[in-house]
Amino acid sequence: MLALFGFLTIGIFLYLILSKRVSVIVALILVPLIFGIFTSDLTDLGEMILEGVSGVAPTGIMLAFAILFFGLMSKVGLFDPVISRVLKLVKGDPMKIVIGTALIGMLTHLDGSGASTFLITIPALLPLYEKLGMSRLVLAGVVALSAGTMNIVPWGGPTARAATSLGVDTADLFIPVIPAMIVGLIWVLFVSYILGKRERKRIGVQDFEFDYKQELSEEDLNARRPKLFWFNVTLTIITLVALVQVWLPLPIIFMIAFAIALIVNYPNPAEQQDRITEQATGVVTVVSIIFAAGIFTGVLSGTGMIEAMAESLVSFIPDSAGTFMTLIVAISSMPLSLVFTPDAYYFGVLPVLSETASAYGIATAEIGRAAILGQMTVGFPLSPLTASTFLLLGLAKVDLADHQRFIFKWAFGTTIIMTIVAFITGAITITI
Repeated sequence: MLALFGFLTIGIFLYLILSKRVSVIVALILVPLIFGIFTSDLTDLGEMILEGVSGVAPTGIMLAFAILFFGLMSKVGLFDPVISRVLKLVKGDPMKIVIGTALIGMLTHLDGSGASTFLITIPALLPLYEKLGMSRLVLAGVVALSAGTMNIVPWGGPTARAATSLGVDTADLFIPVIPAMIVGLIWVLFVSYILGKRERKRIGVQDFEFDYKQELSEEDLNARRPKLFWFNVTLTIITLVALVQVWLPLPIIFMIAFAIALIVNYPNPAEQQDRITEQATGVVTVVSIIFAAGIFTGVLSGTGMIEAMAESLVSFIPDSAGTFMTLIVAISSMPLSLVFTPDAYYFGVLPVLSETASAYGIATAEIGRAAILGQMTVGFPLSPLTASTFLLLGLAKVDLADHQRFIFKWAFGTTIIMTIVAFITGAITITI
């Protein structure tokens, strides 16, 4: 009966959010609550919910302050010199421009937000592409690959969701896949080289230079802090090193970094509040989903639904296939981005896969690592289930179907490459 309730909980949850009957937050809270009432008394249910919410609190704090920190770094102009320098170097060579596009996409996605990446990158580069007659599909596709691969960072969303739903530390998921992510980014540059050569062959090299700063609004220019550039570079580098080395818990690192960056760049309290307010929508949206997910995972775990579902699935999976669960999850992760929203996959599907894999001696963290190699990381800028995809397409003026046909094979190839590296480095394994 518990397994049945569990499958019904997940099935109804998926139906409601995929059909857009209710918001993700409503589904995450009410669906498990309704079924939880039938499987436990209210006192126990309340404790399960509180435990689930408490468990995701560090992840919620980390995401909130990561968005604030990197959003602030973008506002003060930390990335401007690099973007301008790249554009000056590439000049009128389509191949260099496409590689430069990839580098800029990677850089601007340090904040983990697809929307901000696309809002910064596409408007800055589209005039250049149109001036030279380059393909807008190449622009959208390369930015998608860059942002998607960078989206593995812990504050990008998928990794945080995976950690939340599986009850593991974010660092345990992210740090072991760093080598795979680096190779994935190198692969993206290689793909950009190929696509750029095609564009160079098609339109040739032209004598042309482009000024990025001319594309910025007066408000953006006034918010820049060029005199504090090296301070912000140093602070960002120290923050990233602290994250990788885990000098302090990840949430604390971002809290401290943001506070220092805010008071140094904007000593005026009114300006500080303006910078915080600018990021408010993104922060509230992401954090509220994480805490609502705590209720979902708390009820499913506390009632024993996940274990019951896993046991029923084990009976249907051949032993030979069960030992390859990490490989199955990794390879299917990117294509499933076209079918499941990040919330549906990470909070509805992944916990069941993890419990099933545990029956074959596969560690929970390995399943999480396998999932983030493609599910709404590489796959998110191609998925019709994420709003940022349509922001990318709208800004670049390309059609979804054309975009998917153009870049899908390269995106899937990125996941395959990273999966191979993850196996070589031991981030994920096959049990024999």
